Amino acid sequence: MHPFELVIFDCDGVLVDSERLAVRLESQIFTNLGWPMTEAEAVERFVGHPDTMIQAELERHLGRPVDWENEFIPLYKDLFERELVLVKGVAEMLADISLPTCVASNSVRTSLEANLHLTGLFEHFEGRIFCAEEVGRGKPAPDVFLHAARTMGVDSSRCVVVEDSAAGITAARAAGMAVRAFAGGLIHRSLLEGDGVVIFDDMSQLAGLISER
Repeated sequence: MHPFELVIFDCDGVLVDSERLAVRLESQIFTNLGWPMTEAEAVERFVGHPDTMIQAELERHLGRPVDWENEFIPLYKDLFERELVLVKGVAEMLADISLPTCVASNSVRTSLEANLHLTGLFEHFEGRIFCAEEVGRGKPAPDVFLHAARTMGVDSSRCVVVEDSAAGITAARAAGMAVRAFAGGLIHRSLLEGDGVVIFDDMSQLAGLISER
C-alpha cells in the first residue's frame, strides 16, 4: 500500500515561480514608500506569509493605512502577466505523480487562480484549489491544510505536503502531515530543516520522494 493518499502543493515558489517576482516588487514598493528594503530582506520577512500580514507590516511601519487592493495588487497582476512561469520541472513532475493532488495556499483565491491560469495549471487542479481566506487563518496555522484534507476526504496522516517556506512547513507539521521541502527557490535549505522534513532541490526528485515515508 502506498504510504500516502494525497499530495498537497503550496503554489507560490513550488508550482509557479512567483516569489522571485514578488520580492523584487515588494522591495521596490517599500523603498519608494520610505521603508528601504532589499530583496533579501523581503524574502526573510514575507515569503510564505499572506498579503494581509505584509499589508499590516507596511501599515505599522508607515503609521497609516494603505489601500493594498487598489494600489499594489494591480502592480503584482501586471508583473505576473508579463513574467510569471512555472518552477522548472513542474510540468514533468506532475505527469510523474499518480496520486490525487490539490493546492493549498495563503494567497487569495482570485490571485491564486489567476496565477494557475497564467501558467497553464488551472485545469490540472480545478476543483481542488484551497485558500487560507476560506478558513480564516493562514500558514503557519495548519487550517488550510486540514481544510484541504477534509474536503478531499483524506486523513491528515495520509497526506504529504510540498512546501518551500518555514511558515508552510510549520503549518504542515502542525496538521500532522508529512513534508517534502523544496529548496530550489529563495529560502535557504537550513531554514527548511526539521524533524521528518525531507528536503529536495530538483522537482524531478519529488515523485520518488513521495513513494515512501
